[in-house]
Amino acid sequence: MARYTGPTWKISRRLGISLSGTGKEIEKRPYAPGQHGPTQRTKLSEYGKQLQEKQKLRFMYGVNERQFRNLFNKAGQMQGVHGENFMILLETRLDNLVYRMGLARTRRAARQLVNHGHILVDGKRLDIPSYSVKPGQEISLRERSSNLSVVTEALELNSFVPEYLEFDAEAKKAKFVRLPERSELSSEIDEALIVEFYSR
Repeated sequence: MARYTGPTWKISRRLGISLSGTGKEIEKRPYAPGQHGPTQRTKLSEYGKQLQEKQKLRFMYGVNERQFRNLFNKAGQMQGVHGENFMILLETRLDNLVYRMGLARTRRAARQLVNHGHILVDGKRLDIPSYSVKPGQEISLRERSSNLSVVTEALELNSFVPEYLEFDAEAKKAKFVRLPERSELSSEIDEALIVEFYSR
């Protein structure tokens, strides 16, 4: 299944979660899209809840179904809690960490920065958004990309960088110091439902 590239506001409202990170989509119309949006019945079956949770997480990170399932399977081979491992693997994707550094306003914009060759990992250009960054690695901008207007604007708006990234705003680079803990990741996601969905 191809990655979804259509209007994210509609999806945000359908899933009840802000994909832009601003919360504006939900704020404006906090109900599902469509003419019956405000009056739709919201009772979901157990399967419906599991599917919705999976879609929420998949759209949040902008990952296609095949990549999502592969990461889920990889998380199952790791020690620890399957769902938590899965969330951590998604969080350590290069495009996501570029977004967390504040170099892009959305994960989609971060993915474009990576795709277009603006990002370096340990000083080497890397254009694979799904690359899994390891603790100790450094993420930076190519020198000639450091004054991109999209980056400058994003940094001006960003006020929070998670503790697992040591961010140098001046140099526009960060060291990925450790794996995130579950408490530092989205509280809007119930990953146990996703594990149940794939375990059916």
